[in-house]
Amino acid sequence: MTGTVERQVSRLLKLRKICGYGAAIAVTPYLLIKIVWTFGLFLPTEQMGDASWRMINAVTAVLAAIGILLAMAFCRPWGERLPAWMVALPVWVGTGLLVPMLLIAPILGPAAMIRDQEAGAADFWVFEQIFVMISLFGIGIFLPIALAGYAKARWPEALSGTTDYKELPGNTRQLQIILARIVAAGCILLGVIKVFWAVGGTFGIDTATMDERDLWWHLLSLSTGVWSLTGAWGILVIASRRGSRWFLPPMAAAWISSGMLFSNNLYSALSSVRLDAPPSPEYPLAWLLTTEAGIVLGVIMGMIILLVLHERRRALRDESERS
Repeated sequence: MTGTVERQVSRLLKLRKICGYGAAIAVTPYLLIKIVWTFGLFLPTEQMGDASWRMINAVTAVLAAIGILLAMAFCRPWGERLPAWMVALPVWVGTGLLVPMLLIAPILGPAAMIRDQEAGAADFWVFEQIFVMISLFGIGIFLPIALAGYAKARWPEALSGTTDYKELPGNTRQLQIILARIVAAGCILLGVIKVFWAVGGTFGIDTATMDERDLWWHLLSLSTGVWSLTGAWGILVIASRRGSRWFLPPMAAAWISSGMLFSNNLYSALSSVRLDAPPSPEYPLAWLLTTEAGIVLGVIMGMIILLVLHERRRALRDESERS
Protein backbone atom coordinates (compact mmCIF):
# COMPACT_ATOMS: atom_id res chain seq x y z
CA MET A 1 0.00 0.00 0.00
CA THR A 2 2.82 2.37 0.94
CA GLY A 3 4.61 1.58 -2.31
CA THR A 4 1.50 2.43 -4.34
CA VAL A 5 1.14 5.81 -2.60
CA GLU A 6 4.83 6.58 -3.16
CA ARG A 7 4.51 5.76 -6.87
CA GLN A 8 1.45 8.03 -7.15
CA VAL A 9 3.31 10.87 -5.44
CA SER A 10 6.31 10.31 -7.71
CA ARG A 11 4.14 10.38 -10.88
CA LEU A 12 2.36 13.53 -9.67
CA LEU A 13 5.67 15.27 -8.95
CA LYS A 14 7.01 14.28 -12.38
CA LEU A 15 3.87 15.62 -14.09
CA ARG A 16 4.17 18.86 -12.11
CA LYS A 17 7.77 19.30 -13.27
CA ILE A 18 6.99 18.63 -16.91
CA CYS A 19 4.02 21.01 -16.96
CA GLY A 20 5.76 23.65 -14.85
CA TYR A 21 8.80 23.79 -17.13
CA GLY A 22 6.52 23.59 -20.18
CA ALA A 23 4.51 26.61 -18.99
CA ALA A 24 7.67 28.61 -18.28
CA ILE A 25 9.06 27.86 -21.75
CA ALA A 26 5.74 28.58 -23.46
CA VAL A 27 5.26 32.02 -21.93
CA THR A 28 8.82 33.19 -22.69
CA PRO A 29 8.06 34.38 -26.28
CA TYR A 30 5.10 36.37 -24.94
CA LEU A 31 7.31 37.99 -22.30
CA LEU A 32 9.98 38.92 -24.85
CA ILE A 33 7.43 40.43 -27.26
CA LYS A 34 5.86 42.51 -24.48
CA ILE A 35 9.29 43.78 -23.37
CA VAL A 36 10.15 44.75 -26.96
CA TRP A 37 6.83 46.60 -27.35
CA THR A 38 7.31 48.37 -24.01
CA PHE A 39 10.51 49.91 -25.39
CA GLY A 40 8.74 50.90 -28.61
CA LEU A 41 10.40 48.37 -30.94
CA PHE A 42 8.74 46.37 -33.77
CA LEU A 43 5.35 47.92 -33.04
CA PRO A 44 2.58 46.64 -35.35
CA THR A 45 0.79 50.04 -35.30
CA GLU A 46 1.85 53.62 -34.58
CA GLN A 47 -0.80 53.93 -31.87
CA MET A 48 0.98 51.28 -29.78
CA GLY A 49 3.79 53.78 -29.28
CA ASP A 50 1.53 55.88 -27.05
CA ALA A 51 2.29 56.04 -23.34
CA SER A 52 -0.98 54.28 -22.47
CA TRP A 53 -0.14 51.33 -24.72
CA ARG A 54 3.41 51.13 -23.37
CA MET A 55 2.05 51.04 -19.84
CA ILE A 56 -0.32 48.19 -20.71
CA ASN A 57 2.51 46.25 -22.37
CA ALA A 58 4.76 46.83 -19.34
CA VAL A 59 2.05 45.55 -16.99
CA THR A 60 1.42 42.44 -19.11
CA ALA A 61 5.19 41.83 -19.28
CA VAL A 62 5.27 41.85 -15.47
CA LEU A 63 2.31 39.45 -15.41
CA ALA A 64 4.14 37.14 -17.84
CA ALA A 65 7.23 37.21 -15.61
CA ILE A 66 5.04 36.36 -12.61
CA GLY A 67 3.58 33.50 -14.65
CA ILE A 68 7.07 32.10 -15.22
CA LEU A 69 7.89 32.37 -11.50
CA LEU A 70 4.62 30.63 -10.62
CA ALA A 71 5.31 27.86 -13.11
CA MET A 72 8.68 27.27 -11.47
CA ALA A 73 7.11 27.43 -8.00
CA PHE A 74 4.63 24.72 -8.95
CA CYS A 75 7.38 22.27 -9.86
CA ARG A 76 10.12 23.11 -7.34
CA PRO A 77 10.25 22.29 -3.59
CA TRP A 78 10.66 25.96 -2.59
CA GLY A 79 7.27 26.70 -4.14
CA GLU A 80 5.43 24.91 -1.34
CA ARG A 81 7.04 27.21 1.22
CA LEU A 82 5.70 30.41 -0.35
CA PRO A 83 2.92 32.28 1.52
CA ALA A 84 -0.48 31.11 0.36
CA TRP A 85 -1.63 34.57 -0.77
CA MET A 86 1.48 35.00 -2.92
CA VAL A 87 0.42 31.93 -4.91
CA ALA A 88 -3.37 32.11 -4.77
CA LEU A 89 -3.86 35.75 -5.84
CA PRO A 90 -1.92 35.67 -9.14
CA VAL A 91 -3.25 32.18 -9.89
CA TRP A 92 -6.82 33.42 -9.36
CA VAL A 93 -6.27 36.32 -11.75
CA GLY A 94 -4.31 34.21 -14.23
CA THR A 95 -6.78 31.34 -14.48
CA GLY A 96 -9.59 33.89 -14.84
CA LEU A 97 -7.82 35.45 -17.79
CA LEU A 98 -6.41 32.37 -19.49
CA VAL A 99 -8.90 29.51 -19.17
CA PRO A 100 -11.95 31.29 -20.71
CA MET A 101 -9.73 32.83 -23.38
CA LEU A 102 -8.19 29.45 -24.22
CA LEU A 103 -11.59 28.02 -25.12
CA ILE A 104 -12.36 30.74 -27.68
CA ALA A 105 -8.79 31.40 -28.87
CA PRO A 106 -9.05 29.17 -32.01
CA ILE A 107 -11.72 31.56 -33.31
CA LEU A 108 -10.70 34.74 -31.53
CA GLY A 109 -7.03 34.62 -32.59
CA PRO A 110 -7.61 34.62 -36.37
CA ALA A 111 -10.40 37.17 -35.93
CA ALA A 112 -8.00 39.48 -34.07
CA MET A 113 -5.39 39.13 -36.83
CA ILE A 114 -7.92 40.02 -39.52
CA ARG A 115 -9.22 42.97 -37.53
CA ASP A 116 -5.72 44.34 -36.89
CA GLN A 117 -4.68 43.95 -40.53
CA GLU A 118 -7.78 45.82 -41.64
CA ALA A 119 -6.80 48.55 -39.18
CA GLY A 120 -3.42 48.90 -40.91
CA ALA A 121 -1.16 46.73 -38.73
CA ALA A 122 2.28 45.87 -40.12
CA ASP A 123 2.76 42.50 -41.83
CA PHE A 124 5.16 41.21 -39.16
CA TRP A 125 2.33 41.61 -36.63
CA VAL A 126 0.91 38.32 -37.93
CA PHE A 127 4.05 36.46 -36.86
CA GLU A 128 4.06 38.20 -33.49
CA GLN A 129 0.42 37.21 -33.01
CA ILE A 130 1.28 33.59 -33.78
CA PHE A 131 3.97 33.63 -31.06
CA VAL A 132 1.51 35.24 -28.64
CA MET A 133 -1.10 32.56 -29.38
CA ILE A 134 1.46 29.77 -28.92
CA SER A 135 2.44 31.25 -25.56
CA LEU A 136 -1.15 31.62 -24.41
CA PHE A 137 -2.03 28.08 -25.48
CA GLY A 138 1.06 26.69 -23.81
CA ILE A 139 0.56 28.42 -20.48
CA GLY A 140 -3.21 27.84 -20.67
CA ILE A 141 -2.66 24.08 -20.95
CA PHE A 142 0.47 23.46 -18.87
CA LEU A 143 -0.04 25.91 -16.00
CA PRO A 144 -3.46 24.59 -14.82
CA ILE A 145 -2.13 21.01 -14.80
CA ALA A 146 0.95 22.06 -12.82
CA LEU A 147 -1.32 24.05 -10.51
CA ALA A 148 -3.60 21.04 -9.96
CA GLY A 149 -0.63 18.92 -8.91
CA TYR A 150 0.68 21.68 -6.67
CA ALA A 151 -2.71 22.29 -5.04
CA LYS A 152 -3.28 18.57 -4.52
CA ALA A 153 0.02 18.36 -2.65
CA ARG A 154 -0.38 21.56 -0.62
CA TRP A 155 -4.16 22.06 -0.32
CA PRO A 156 -5.82 18.66 -0.89
CA GLU A 157 -9.10 19.97 0.55
CA ALA A 158 -9.46 22.30 -2.46
CA LEU A 159 -9.61 19.51 -5.04
CA SER A 160 -10.79 16.26 -3.49
CA GLY A 161 -13.73 14.87 -1.59
CA THR A 162 -17.43 15.63 -1.53
CA THR A 163 -19.33 18.84 -0.95
CA ASP A 164 -20.57 17.55 2.42
CA TYR A 165 -18.47 18.11 5.53
CA LYS A 166 -19.06 18.55 9.24
CA GLU A 167 -20.03 21.98 10.59
CA LEU A 168 -17.78 23.09 13.43
CA PRO A 169 -18.74 25.66 16.11
CA GLY A 170 -18.34 29.26 14.93
CA ASN A 171 -18.91 28.42 11.27
CA THR A 172 -20.13 31.03 8.77
CA ARG A 173 -22.30 28.78 6.64
CA GLN A 174 -25.40 31.03 6.84
CA LEU A 175 -23.32 34.05 5.80
CA GLN A 176 -21.87 32.03 2.93
CA ILE A 177 -25.35 31.04 1.72
CA ILE A 178 -26.71 34.60 1.93
CA LEU A 179 -23.72 36.07 0.07
CA ALA A 180 -23.78 33.24 -2.48
CA ARG A 181 -27.45 33.85 -3.28
CA ILE A 182 -26.85 37.58 -3.73
CA VAL A 183 -23.82 36.98 -5.94
CA ALA A 184 -25.58 34.25 -7.92
CA ALA A 185 -28.50 36.59 -8.62
CA GLY A 186 -26.07 39.23 -9.87
CA CYS A 187 -24.16 36.70 -11.99
CA ILE A 188 -27.38 35.40 -13.55
CA LEU A 189 -28.51 38.94 -14.40
CA LEU A 190 -25.10 39.82 -15.85
CA GLY A 191 -24.91 36.50 -17.70
CA VAL A 192 -28.34 36.94 -19.28
CA ILE A 193 -27.45 40.49 -20.42
CA LYS A 194 -24.14 39.38 -21.94
CA VAL A 195 -25.64 36.36 -23.72
CA PHE A 196 -28.50 38.57 -24.97
CA TRP A 197 -25.97 41.00 -26.47
CA ALA A 198 -23.84 38.16 -27.85
CA VAL A 199 -26.73 36.68 -29.85
CA GLY A 200 -27.66 40.05 -31.34
CA GLY A 201 -29.84 41.81 -28.75
CA THR A 202 -29.78 45.59 -29.10
CA PHE A 203 -31.29 46.79 -25.81
CA GLY A 204 -28.58 48.90 -24.15
CA ILE A 205 -26.60 49.15 -27.40
CA ASP A 206 -25.85 52.60 -28.82
CA THR A 207 -27.20 52.80 -32.38
CA ALA A 208 -24.36 55.18 -33.31
CA THR A 209 -21.68 52.56 -32.50
CA MET A 210 -23.61 49.41 -33.41
CA ASP A 211 -21.10 48.61 -36.18
CA GLU A 212 -18.43 48.06 -33.50
CA ARG A 213 -20.08 44.73 -32.62
CA ASP A 214 -17.58 42.55 -34.48
CA LEU A 215 -16.84 38.84 -33.95
CA TRP A 216 -14.34 39.69 -31.19
CA TRP A 217 -16.98 41.59 -29.20
CA HIS A 218 -19.65 38.90 -29.69
CA LEU A 219 -17.33 36.10 -28.53
CA LEU A 220 -16.12 37.98 -25.49
CA SER A 221 -19.69 38.88 -24.53
CA LEU A 222 -20.77 35.25 -24.94
CA SER A 223 -17.79 33.99 -22.91
CA THR A 224 -18.51 36.44 -20.09
CA GLY A 225 -22.18 35.49 -20.09
CA VAL A 226 -21.59 31.74 -20.02
CA TRP A 227 -18.95 31.94 -17.30
CA SER A 228 -21.17 34.25 -15.23
CA LEU A 229 -23.97 31.68 -15.33
CA THR A 230 -21.52 28.86 -14.62
CA GLY A 231 -20.11 30.77 -11.66
CA ALA A 232 -23.61 31.31 -10.25
CA TRP A 233 -24.12 27.53 -10.20
CA GLY A 234 -20.68 26.85 -8.73
CA ILE A 235 -20.88 29.36 -5.88
CA LEU A 236 -24.38 28.21 -4.88
CA VAL A 237 -23.27 24.58 -4.78
CA ILE A 238 -20.14 25.05 -2.68
CA ALA A 239 -21.95 27.37 -0.25
CA SER A 240 -25.16 25.34 0.14
CA ARG A 241 -23.50 21.92 -0.48
CA ARG A 242 -26.37 20.93 -2.76
CA GLY A 243 -26.40 20.26 -6.49
CA SER A 244 -23.23 18.18 -6.81
CA ARG A 245 -21.80 15.34 -4.77
CA TRP A 246 -18.18 16.10 -5.67
CA PHE A 247 -16.51 19.33 -4.58
CA LEU A 248 -14.08 19.86 -7.47
CA PRO A 249 -16.49 20.69 -10.37
CA PRO A 250 -18.39 23.52 -8.61
CA MET A 251 -15.19 24.74 -6.97
CA ALA A 252 -13.43 24.97 -10.34
CA ALA A 253 -16.45 26.70 -11.89
CA ALA A 254 -16.62 29.30 -9.11
CA TRP A 255 -12.84 29.82 -9.08
CA ILE A 256 -12.50 30.38 -12.84
CA SER A 257 -15.68 32.45 -13.05
CA SER A 258 -14.75 34.77 -10.19
CA GLY A 259 -11.25 35.30 -11.57
CA MET A 260 -12.65 35.94 -15.05
CA LEU A 261 -15.24 38.45 -13.85
CA PHE A 262 -12.64 40.39 -11.88
CA SER A 263 -9.65 40.31 -14.22
CA ASN A 264 -11.40 40.64 -17.58
CA ASN A 265 -13.57 43.54 -16.46
CA LEU A 266 -10.66 45.27 -14.73
CA TYR A 267 -8.59 44.89 -17.91
CA SER A 268 -11.48 46.28 -19.95
CA ALA A 269 -11.74 49.28 -17.61
CA LEU A 270 -8.00 49.96 -17.82
CA SER A 271 -7.96 49.54 -21.61
CA SER A 272 -10.75 52.08 -22.04
CA VAL A 273 -8.38 54.91 -21.07
CA ARG A 274 -6.23 54.36 -24.17
CA LEU A 275 -6.35 57.22 -26.64
CA ASP A 276 -6.94 54.81 -29.53
CA ALA A 277 -9.49 52.64 -27.68
CA PRO A 278 -12.43 51.87 -30.02
CA PRO A 279 -15.84 53.11 -28.88
CA SER A 280 -17.86 50.58 -26.92
CA PRO A 281 -21.06 49.39 -28.65
CA GLU A 282 -22.93 49.70 -25.35
CA TYR A 283 -24.26 52.94 -24.01
CA PRO A 284 -21.69 54.42 -21.55
CA LEU A 285 -23.94 53.76 -18.55
CA ALA A 286 -24.64 50.16 -19.63
CA TRP A 287 -20.92 49.53 -20.18
CA LEU A 288 -20.03 51.09 -16.83
CA LEU A 289 -22.65 49.14 -14.88
CA THR A 290 -21.82 45.74 -16.41
CA THR A 291 -18.06 46.30 -16.07
CA GLU A 292 -18.20 47.47 -12.46
CA ALA A 293 -20.71 44.75 -11.59
CA GLY A 294 -18.36 42.11 -12.98
CA ILE A 295 -15.46 43.37 -10.86
CA VAL A 296 -17.54 43.52 -7.66
CA LEU A 297 -19.15 40.11 -8.25
CA GLY A 298 -15.76 38.54 -8.90
CA VAL A 299 -14.30 39.94 -5.67
CA ILE A 300 -17.26 38.87 -3.50
CA MET A 301 -17.30 35.41 -5.08
CA GLY A 302 -13.59 35.09 -4.31
CA MET A 303 -14.25 36.01 -0.67
CA ILE A 304 -16.95 33.33 -0.43
CA ILE A 305 -14.53 30.77 -1.85
CA LEU A 306 -11.98 31.68 0.83
CA LEU A 307 -14.59 31.22 3.57
CA VAL A 308 -15.66 27.85 2.19
CA LEU A 309 -12.08 26.58 1.83
CA HIS A 310 -11.12 27.79 5.31
CA GLU A 311 -14.02 26.04 7.03
CA ARG A 312 -13.73 22.93 4.89
CA ARG A 313 -10.07 22.66 5.83
CA ARG A 314 -10.91 23.03 9.54
CA ALA A 315 -13.58 20.34 9.29
CA LEU A 316 -11.40 17.88 7.39
CA ARG A 317 -8.52 18.36 9.82
CA ASP A 318 -10.87 17.82 12.75
CA GLU A 319 -12.13 14.58 11.21
CA SER A 320 -8.57 13.44 10.56
CA GLU A 321 -7.49 14.14 14.16
CA ARG A 322 -10.51 12.29 15.55
CA SER A 323 -9.82 9.24 13.40
